[in-house]
Amino acid sequence: MTESESFLFFVGVDLGAQQHHLHLIDGSGKSLGKLRIEHGSTGFQQMLAWLAKAGAEPSQTAVALEAPRGPVVDVLMERDYAVFSINPKQLDRFRDRFSVAGAKDDGRDALVGACALRTDRYAFRRLRPDDPRVIRLRELSRAEDSNQQDFRRAANQLWSLLQRYFPALLALCPAADQRWLWSLLERVHALPARAAKLSTAQLQALLRQHRIRRFSADGLAQTLQQPLPLAPGVATALAEQVLLLLPRLRLLHQQLAQMQQRIEKLLEQIGQDNQFSEHLTVQILRSIPGIGRKGTVAVLTEGGTPLAERDYHSLRARCGVAPVTKLSGKTKLISMRRACNYRLREAMFHCANAHMQHDSRARELYLRQRKGGNDHARALRSVGDRLLALIITLLRKQVRYDPSLRTVATNALP
Repeated sequence: MTESESFLFFVGVDLGAQQHHLHLIDGSGKSLGKLRIEHGSTGFQQMLAWLAKAGAEPSQTAVALEAPRGPVVDVLMERDYAVFSINPKQLDRFRDRFSVAGAKDDGRDALVGACALRTDRYAFRRLRPDDPRVIRLRELSRAEDSNQQDFRRAANQLWSLLQRYFPALLALCPAADQRWLWSLLERVHALPARAAKLSTAQLQALLRQHRIRRFSADGLAQTLQQPLPLAPGVATALAEQVLLLLPRLRLLHQQLAQMQQRIEKLLEQIGQDNQFSEHLTVQILRSIPGIGRKGTVAVLTEGGTPLAERDYHSLRARCGVAPVTKLSGKTKLISMRRACNYRLREAMFHCANAHMQHDSRARELYLRQRKGGNDHARALRSVGDRLLALIITLLRKQVRYDPSLRTVATNALP
């Protein structure tokens, strides 16, 4: 089914936590019925039976909803229905056609989605089924990000506790996120008085075990000899909280390492599988300096459709590097794009920063932007924009990155 094909039926779906509302219309906009289903297997079967009874065959029916993924999307796409997604803010503008006063209810929202898809399909994004490995890669990547946030939150809690009664350790481990620190705290039961009694030989063995060379055992011993004068019982009470927190930190750290290994292994499998349509995409992305593992995963999983279609303009908008221009009379305002995929935006920001340090043309663009008065973030967005153009060009030509073709004149750099 192509985008130019017409549909005979249009379904709007308003998603909810417990219930979903559907409204079915024909090609002329006539309402053919509405349905409310419960979230779950029974409700989904009821939805499919209702569509079949109305004669809305999958090849003739387009479905509009606000979420790009979820169980309703999976059920419909598994039955070969054409599913289209739209940004909730865009759908809110279409709602004004039905209620200037701003009235809103779930049933009306389903009708708004169906009617908007019938008349303004270009505003919607057609959802395509992903390869099972890409789905797994996306879920692993999101789980890694969630795990990283949990790990950082737990490390910040440890930092806060140590700041209250054992701040000397933070001079050697400012983020409180390293395993040698956790081992040291567990060994002395997180008590400064017991830590001060450790010998240099014991500290040296600890540092050797964790391969720490940036400071010596003597330096660590001197640090441990700097306890704070605290009221009786304070150190013991806080140490108890530290000991309860350390197992959680170790578990999160272990899970994070396992997720990273699985993502790396899956990327290698995809890149070497000639049966996978985008296996060259993985190889090309990984050949570009600065993209790295996280950048490759983000672009491949969050920008799948524009990446597969080699759509540079759609991809740059989804990454948030395409600016928003507002023209009114003699006024012209250019601002940063807020409506985008935030995981892609964050990944592209870090990729542009790393790419700029390894690519001479990207570095020259960054310096030119800074000389023009733009700040660091604005200059990196320009680098990210050019990086996306480079990615699409390489994908269209199906060639890997060649650094010899990215040189600039020596006098272009300061």
